[in-house]
Amino acid sequence: MPLEIVPFPHPALRWKSKPVIKVDADLERVVAEMFDLMYAAKGIGLAANQVALPYRLFILNLAGDAAEKSEELVFINPRFLRRKGTVEGEEGCLSFPGLYAQVLRSSKVAIEAFNLKGECFEYALDELAARAVQHESDHLDGVLFIDRMVEQDRLDKKGVVADFEAQYRRWQAEGRYPSDEEARRQLTELEQK
Repeated sequence: MPLEIVPFPHPALRWKSKPVIKVDADLERVVAEMFDLMYAAKGIGLAANQVALPYRLFILNLAGDAAEKSEELVFINPRFLRRKGTVEGEEGCLSFPGLYAQVLRSSKVAIEAFNLKGECFEYALDELAARAVQHESDHLDGVLFIDRMVEQDRLDKKGVVADFEAQYRRWQAEGRYPSDEEARRQLTELEQK
């Protein structure tokens, strides 16, 4: 079944991901499909949770351009080593198309992860790169940018977030998405693989 970016409040978005145990051809196919989806949606990052997969994995291409393959990064089982400073900046999310808000994040981070070759790497990041890895890493713990919006945006965007939920519930009623219970069952089943 092809992957798709799931909208809020699909249960996968609140799922605490499990570590990836094995890097193989299946995982490489998943990552390639995630990049295709991310580019089609005009994004710069995508977490496995956003395609209803319960794996500790996210991808980035800060250029947001499929032609810039050298900018593609895969973070498997990421872990922050250091965080420093605080900065406010605008964020959006492919699971909330069209919604943008101010979010406080660490201004600098050091992160460790594995790539598709199973090699461990470490990056020291700032600016957009630091913000993007924090946003995507949050997804892996079931934390969304709406949880971290500055207070004024949280108040101002409350109705918009409610509209996302109402639309999703309509789609569930139409059969486009499974019930929350079925989605959780599917996620649990995927964790066992």
